[in-house]
Amino acid sequence: MSFAPPYSIEHPIKYLGDYVGGEFHPPLDPNGEWTVRSPASQKDEVAKLKFSYVDIDRAVAAASQAFRGWRKLPVAERATYLKKYQDCLRKREAQFIEIISREVGKPLWESKTEFAAMLNKVDITINESMKYVADLEIPDVLPETVGRTRYRPHGVMVVVGPFNFPGHLPNGHLVPALLTGNTVIFKPSEKTPMTGQLMAECFHEAGFPAGVFNLLQGERELGRRLTVHEGVAGILFTGSYEVGTRIKQDTLTQHWKILALEMGGKNSSIVWEDADFDQAVYETLFSAFVTAGQRCSATSRAIVHSSLVDRYVQRVHTLAKRLKIGHPFEAPFLGPVIDASTVDRFLKFQPIAGREGFEAVMRGKVLENGYQGHYVTPSINLLKGATAAQAKKSVYQQTELFAPNLAILSTESLEEAVALANATQYGLVASVFTQSRKVFDECYADLEAGLINWNRGTVGASSRLPFGGLKKSGNHQPTALTSVLYCTVPVASLESEAMKIPASLPPGLNLD
Repeated sequence: MSFAPPYSIEHPIKYLGDYVGGEFHPPLDPNGEWTVRSPASQKDEVAKLKFSYVDIDRAVAAASQAFRGWRKLPVAERATYLKKYQDCLRKREAQFIEIISREVGKPLWESKTEFAAMLNKVDITINESMKYVADLEIPDVLPETVGRTRYRPHGVMVVVGPFNFPGHLPNGHLVPALLTGNTVIFKPSEKTPMTGQLMAECFHEAGFPAGVFNLLQGERELGRRLTVHEGVAGILFTGSYEVGTRIKQDTLTQHWKILALEMGGKNSSIVWEDADFDQAVYETLFSAFVTAGQRCSATSRAIVHSSLVDRYVQRVHTLAKRLKIGHPFEAPFLGPVIDASTVDRFLKFQPIAGREGFEAVMRGKVLENGYQGHYVTPSINLLKGATAAQAKKSVYQQTELFAPNLAILSTESLEEAVALANATQYGLVASVFTQSRKVFDECYADLEAGLINWNRGTVGASSRLPFGGLKKSGNHQPTALTSVLYCTVPVASLESEAMKIPASLPPGLNLD
């Protein structure tokens, strides 16, 4: 894929409307409209869209009707539909890569890796995840009785997608939900609606029965009305803690709804005195600044042994200054952040870090490059002799910025390093860089995170493992490999083909 300078695409994508009951249609009785512009260039108008609250009832009705038949299909037949969807994705690879890069501002190389993850999710779910919801049979669980457990789908599941991985992350909910027999309504982020539309086109081309997959476009209020709908059985969400909390609050009295909430992180890497220095620097640099820091798994804090910290800071700073920042089609390492409010937030927190005792090693700035996009340079802040008590009171260390920012903290005690890592309100990913298995095992035992890596950065999780966090990072419903578990409910049975009345009855019970 190649694009000629000056990389100004300026061809809006045709908005097809909502996808309900097996067809696209313009929103009925629109309640509002919005325009999506690329964060890489405000001259690039990606799409103009309208939304309608009326379509919520239509989508829930269509999904509910389709659920009756879809749930009864054999798993192998549902898998066949998903393989056809995978084939449709593969045919549209170039479109996906371009649209993701335009909507998110990701470099093309990174959009390509996201697309590859979408393809892999189908295979992993079919071949590796379903064993977690396999039927269970226990002979003679009671006298003359077989015990069985079978997993049932919940019903109509709403998937609320984020902007930073507009294809891969919602796809990680959609595929297991559909394979286990649920029907779905997908609401993409209002910042990345065209990636969602392209996914809907693939589901349509794959020939899914009408109503099994549905797409609704809209802003926050449409999402709220959809998630609280009485006909919705579950909500599968990836995004910020604030939005996830609102979903939980809005559905508080709807206790029957399953909520799978993946809600961000403030992730730490512990770089110990015996670490492979160059590897630790590379992994931290990549994990902190890839996707312009807009990953829930991004490294926000590097906790470095005091004997290494000066050398570490100098090296990370030197390499950060060399990072190529630019338009997604110029082969940069990082592109823009998603919007102007993210830029403002990023700049606002630099003086906050200073007031809390951090030294500004590299001050993040707005980057003017002629594209009128939301570009910033990375920022790095240093605090020597940090303590967990300080971290717990620090607004800077407790806030997920979702921008290219790295805090470097130094300490001499492994116990204090772990305490520092645990001092934030989040608990998604932690990394430990050391050549000692003993040191890693000590950290692993005490770190409060859903993923704990040894000599690997905090980003780049595998879909062949669970992915979920503790504390404010999630609600104990990990995605990826084990996502089929939150898409189903186990139903137990006591079964007897020829049960006889006991020869000896309880006192007081007379059948004569």
